[in-house]
Amino acid sequence: MSTTWTDAVVVARYDATPRIAVFELARADGDELWEYEPGAHIDVQLGEAALVRQYSLCGPPGIRKQYRIAVLNEAASRGGSRAMHALAEGDTLRIAEPRNRFSLTSARRHLLLAGGIGITPLLSMAQTLDATGGDYHLHYCARSRSEAAFLAELENHPRVTLHFDDQAPEQLLHLERDLGDPAPDTTVYVCGPGGFMDYALGRAAELGWPASALHKERFSASPAAAEPDGGGEGGFTLRVSSTGAEYLVPEDQSVLDVLLANGVEAPYSCGQGICGECIVRVRAGEPDHRDDILTDEERAEGLFTPCSSRSRSPILELEL
Repeated sequence: MSTTWTDAVVVARYDATPRIAVFELARADGDELWEYEPGAHIDVQLGEAALVRQYSLCGPPGIRKQYRIAVLNEAASRGGSRAMHALAEGDTLRIAEPRNRFSLTSARRHLLLAGGIGITPLLSMAQTLDATGGDYHLHYCARSRSEAAFLAELENHPRVTLHFDDQAPEQLLHLERDLGDPAPDTTVYVCGPGGFMDYALGRAAELGWPASALHKERFSASPAAAEPDGGGEGGFTLRVSSTGAEYLVPEDQSVLDVLLANGVEAPYSCGQGICGECIVRVRAGEPDHRDDILTDEERAEGLFTPCSSRSRSPILELEL
């Protein structure tokens, strides 16, 4: 699957907080951008080093003249957030057609749980639900008011509750109260830093929420996803089904690394098993899944992420 790119220009930039910058992007040729559904993200290609990073679209879907993204300046940045924060109005970059593996499902009620920069995809969901009359409530958690983005859009909204770490204890997020027991035809969406997501998803499971009702998007791979769950250690042989070619995948390289090193065309983007761009199908062998995006049903159907997952069997054949 090829990725479609276009040149874009920064038409507006402002600091939403001391660490979060908001960018309005438009096509450099003035044409309309692609349509997208809430929860979608875009790849952004930056600078001469051709860094590629993923950012959630947080503007109202349906507006195709501009995209809005918000970028946290990460202290442990691999270069992407620093490069984004260095951009000014008038600067150019390349963006790819939106992808979405965090879409709104058909449900009677939606509960949105955002932590920090995780507000970005959930804000788009809330805007869509407002426009369509959907039933929802958004809980937005941040360390303080000064570190919360989009307050002007969220404060005093009847379907939004703000939770700041420096508030009184009763104003903090309490999932027993704010999420409660599972409710019929209700879905939960969680996005934010790893610790926030692990807490929210773990507590939801303890409260009895089924996995089918919990939807998540991570901005980096969780430790549980990155580490093996038994087996799958050492090297193995990778077979490409279309050609029959076989390649050794050593312990210190990913399947994707080996494919690209041998000239095999394979889609990819994040390299962490969280965006879904590289997903292929297993034809034979037993995969060792280490992604943080595929559902149990998708894994059972044979889907696989070459950027992060490995093999439990001596030979793994992929549909490429």
